Amino acid sequence: MRTRILGIDPGSQRTGIGIIDVDAAGRTHHVYHAPLVLLGAEDFPRRLKLLLQGLSEIIETWRPQEVAIEKVFMARNPDSALKLGQARGAAMSAVVLRDLPVHEYAAKEIKLAVVGRGGAEKAQIQHMVGIMLNLKGKLQADAADALAVAITHAHVRATANRIGVDVRAAWSRK
Repeated sequence: MRTRILGIDPGSQRTGIGIIDVDAAGRTHHVYHAPLVLLGAEDFPRRLKLLLQGLSEIIETWRPQEVAIEKVFMARNPDSALKLGQARGAAMSAVVLRDLPVHEYAAKEIKLAVVGRGGAEKAQIQHMVGIMLNLKGKLQADAADALAVAITHAHVRATANRIGVDVRAAWSRK
C-alpha cells in the first residue's frame, strides 16, 4: 500500500509544491514538483487567492492523503514574516477544507532529516533531494524545499510505524 504526501514550502511570491508516494517499506517515489508562482497577481490579497486556488487544483489533481508543511521561521523583516504567515495560512486553509491531515516541521528539522545537519544550505537540500528521489538536473529551490518537507514526513511516518506509535505522538516527544 502506498501513501501520497504533499509537501508545501509556503511563500508569498512562490510556494513550493512537492508530491511523493511512500510505500509500506518507507521507500519514497517522486510524483510531482513545481513552484506555484504568485507574482502575476496585482496585489498581495490576489496572491493569496492564487495560492488558495492553485493549491486546491493540485490537491484535486494529485489526491494526496497527507500533507506536510514547513513552519514559519522568524524573519529579520517583520513585514516579510507577516506575509509568509498569511501565505502559510492560505495554504493550510486549502488543505484543511479537504479534511486532510497536516503535519508541521521546522526548517532545522527538515534540513536535519534530508541533509543530516540543521544548518544546511539550500544547494545542499536541492542536491540531496535529487539523490533521494533519483531526479536528474538541478531542482528549483522552492520545489526542492517542498519535496524535502514531504521526505521529512515520510521518514517520521516510517519511524513511527516501526515503533508502533502515532505519527503526531512520535514527533511531539522531541
